[in-house]
Formats: sequence, structure tokens, C-alpha cells
Amino acid sequence: MTKRIFLPSNSPEDWRSLLADPDRHWRAGYSARSAAEHWEKTKGLPEEIKTAFDKAGLGPAETLAAFPEWKTPLPGGRRDSQTDILALMATPCGLWVAGVEAKVAEPFGPTVAKWLGDASPGKLERLDFIKGKLGLTGDVSGLRYQLLHRTAAAMIEADRFSAAGAAMLVQSFSPESLWKEDFTAFVDAMGMREGQIADRPQGRPLLLAWAQGSSAKFGGTV
Repeated sequence: MTKRIFLPSNSPEDWRSLLADPDRHWRAGYSARSAAEHWEKTKGLPEEIKTAFDKAGLGPAETLAAFPEWKTPLPGGRRDSQTDILALMATPCGLWVAGVEAKVAEPFGPTVAKWLGDASPGKLERLDFIKGKLGLTGDVSGLRYQLLHRTAAAMIEADRFSAAGAAMLVQSFSPESLWKEDFTAFVDAMGMREGQIADRPQGRPLLLAWAQGSSAKFGGTV
């Protein structure tokens, strides 16, 4: 069982041990370290996250707590969905749970079709659950699997915290907004508009937004 006891961070370095592979993922100019440095520098509310909430009509927003590398169990396997940052946000519309996926140049990973491969029963169970949670009934084979399970995780945690709504935001540190077309394809498949709240038949309102941050500098700073 995943522990739910947390200690406050003192610096970006405190985030490193939470990574699945600290030696591989903790590198200057890459998403994990860039996100840690940016969130620590801004004391928990990066300007691009604030702007996304403002534009969606959820401002002014305040970060009540932010949890790096938050794990959300999903059916069909032992591997959790590990969100880069799960933030509890106080808004004029109540508590919102935001899952933040940080990106620099890293892609969103395999498509659903590639992830399935020779699909095991567990993978089929997990995909059916995720599609049901997201309200997706059509073909999802060309979508990036990471975007599906990260959004499902945010919705699950919103239920768990009895929040007013859920958000999944991509915090991009890429000046070229690399891989945004994959995000746009996912938003379209969801029948939503980027940056706008939509009511979902599965329950709580959902926000999908691209939060464009400052470029990640390959020297350990943001």
C-alpha cells in the first residue's frame, strides 16, 4: 500500500528520491528536475499554472498542497500511474485536484496500440477501466497512453478528495511546445476544448490545459 504521510521539501533535491529511477531521470534540462526547480522557486504556484486556472474561470487559485510523484493505483496491474505533481487547488469554485505532467523534450510515450502490443488480460482490463472513467467510446489506438492514464488518475483523486473538479495540465518547458499535437489529439478525442472546463458524464467537471512555462535551461536552473 502506498504511504500517505508526507514531509515538506526544502529544495528541489528533495524531489529526487521520489523518482522511479533517480539516476536516469534527475538531469538538468529534463522534465523532473525542471519541474522541481520551477515549483520550488515559485513556492508552489508557477505562473503558467495560475494562468491556466485564470483562463478557465477558476482564478484566483491557490495551491494548498503539492505532492511530487503521486501514485494512483489502477486496476489491471501492479504498476500505479505516477503523476509528476498532484496539486490541491483552492479556487472560487471550491477544491480542485490538478494532475501536472511536466515536459521538456520528452515525448508522451507509446500510443495505446503500441502499449497494448500482444495485450494481456490485465492491460485490457486497465484500458477498459480508463476508457470508462474518461467516457471514451471510440477508437483510442492512436492516442498517447500516458495522457489517458494521467487524466484518469486526476479524476480518481478528485473523487477521493471529494473535490469540485479535476484538471490535467501539461506543464511544458519546451520553447517549441514539443508534442503539443499529441495533447491536442487527446483533447479532441475527449470532445473537449483545450483550456476550458467541460462537464463529464462520469461525474465531476474536467479541465485539460497546456501550461506553457519558461524554457528549461540545460544548467540546472529554470
